[in-house]
Amino acid sequence: MTKIGEEETKIIRKGKNMAKLKSIPKFKNEDEERDFWEKVDSSEYFDWDNSVDLDLSKLKPTTETISLRLPGYLLMRIKEIANSRNVPYQSLMKIFLAERVEKELKAKSP
Repeated sequence: MTKIGEEETKIIRKGKNMAKLKSIPKFKNEDEERDFWEKVDSSEYFDWDNSVDLDLSKLKPTTETISLRLPGYLLMRIKEIANSRNVPYQSLMKIFLAERVEKELKAKSP
């Protein structure tokens, strides 16, 4: 490896061809990383000819904790429905919200 400025370069052998790949820098946060990848050519950092397929479909999206005040009768009804479906009531609420948001967004689409 050789130093070029603050970045290191790795040499990868592919038959008779040699490709130099830059090392990915350390980022302070996701915004900094996002800005970086918007400006650079990723082929300088990854060997796309030897890429690996990944199945990320089972990853859960990040969540945020919120406080939501509901009338007691509404929460009781949600819990009854969740119990009848054998799911946690908070999960059922997320499903209901996601379905309604999708419906509203489709209704607004031209």
